[in-house]
Amino acid sequence: MAKSLIGKMMNLQRPIPFNARWNATSGQLYGSYGSDRFTQLQAMGGTGTLFAIVQLLSQGQAKMKWGMYRHPVDGRVRYTNSDQGSDMREEVLKHQALKLWKRPNPFMTGNDFREIGWQFMELVGEWYWVMDRGPSGESFPLEMWPVRPDRMTPVPDKNDFLVGWVYTGPQGEEVPLAASEVIQLRYPNPADPYRGLSAVQALLADIDNARYSAEWSRNFFLNGATPGGIVTFAKRLTDDEFQEFTSRWREQHQGVARGHRVGVLEQGALWTPNTYSLRDMQFAELRNMSRDVIREAYRIHQAMLGLSDDVNRANAQTAEEVHIQWHEITRAERTANVLNDLYLPCFGSTGAGVEFDFKDPGYASANDANEELTAKSTAAQRLAAAGWDPAGVLETVGLPPMKFVGPPAPAGGGGAGFPRPSSGRPSSTEPNQSHQNEPGEGQPENRIPGYKSPSDLSLWSEDDVLDLAGIIRQQFREVLGNGNGHARR
Repeated sequence: MAKSLIGKMMNLQRPIPFNARWNATSGQLYGSYGSDRFTQLQAMGGTGTLFAIVQLLSQGQAKMKWGMYRHPVDGRVRYTNSDQGSDMREEVLKHQALKLWKRPNPFMTGNDFREIGWQFMELVGEWYWVMDRGPSGESFPLEMWPVRPDRMTPVPDKNDFLVGWVYTGPQGEEVPLAASEVIQLRYPNPADPYRGLSAVQALLADIDNARYSAEWSRNFFLNGATPGGIVTFAKRLTDDEFQEFTSRWREQHQGVARGHRVGVLEQGALWTPNTYSLRDMQFAELRNMSRDVIREAYRIHQAMLGLSDDVNRANAQTAEEVHIQWHEITRAERTANVLNDLYLPCFGSTGAGVEFDFKDPGYASANDANEELTAKSTAAQRLAAAGWDPAGVLETVGLPPMKFVGPPAPAGGGGAGFPRPSSGRPSSTEPNQSHQNEPGEGQPENRIPGYKSPSDLSLWSEDDVLDLAGIIRQQFREVLGNGNGHARR
């Protein structure tokens, strides 16, 4: 991948408006101090807790559903969380920016691109999109690549702040890149405005601590299944005697299979065991402490890592909801800001008037749906009773258009049932009534479900109101059954 990218960039043969080597190695303007970012990238494979956290966060962004939408012409914002309403954005299905976001280059899918990039973000705090914008460096992007942050060097400038970047390839080749060819995502670094900052930089000592304790436990079993000790001789051994003794001792005692064998010492040798045991060293507690410190830096609940200590179904679900709000949505919003403010302008006038947005990754709650339905039903009933246009009422509260069919008939043709008004709504048994006509025909009060003119309001009973809520509830369930998801608040 790296050679393919370098080849594309070096074949452009365009003039670069800066001396890459001089600027990259000159006095650091505003910051850009040295940092071993390659060590931070390797830290993911050093401890299981960090691996699980980085994979959790990066995969969460990789599976995020993205879409492109056209801005409302009058600039209105959404005031309802339903998929109905006059201010609905128009989805754009064909656009070069959307196509490139879904397939950034021939070797990666959009999910691969985002997962790799967010691994870089969580480990180093930086994610670079290097774009192939043709020989001029200003045309529409044709390809987009994620590159390792440790290979990118900013080129500061006293007048323009940042004029470009230098990419250092695997063989040490330096490829200068104009600022228009690179988009940088980063967690802001208070000490360096050019580079990012990740939790790993604050956790390097704790990560090393966890790795070293794991290696010590591993060597405990490899070396002899008991703590080490010292063999003391009363005389100085020759080189041959020393080599013979150590080789025999290792042959007889080193390794788990030879643990706890009886040792035989010659020539007055004395064995002094190590006074520290595994319990004395408290490596289990030490590893748990390192794990908690890593989780704390990333603000990850233990339930999200599969730990079941003090976790039940209720707080596990709460932990997932908090994780989505704190981590997945905030990271997706950061990506959306870069897409809309830096990425779309690369496509010239075609990038104007459209925006990227993501689907809420949260799960619809039955309680949330019921509460939303109750609030909408109450609002619709009150607005209609106040005399507002029923069609506008349904649109305003976010309910779909509904056809009024009247209350259900009493069971068996008689008995207790919903009271019917004597006027204002025709009987459902009478032929050629307006509620059987198409919208726009018949009397106005029957074109829209639940509508009654002000003169008929006195005929509404409590059962009528409850029946209206039941009709709205049934319509709402049908909408949910048609595949409409729970909208993002």
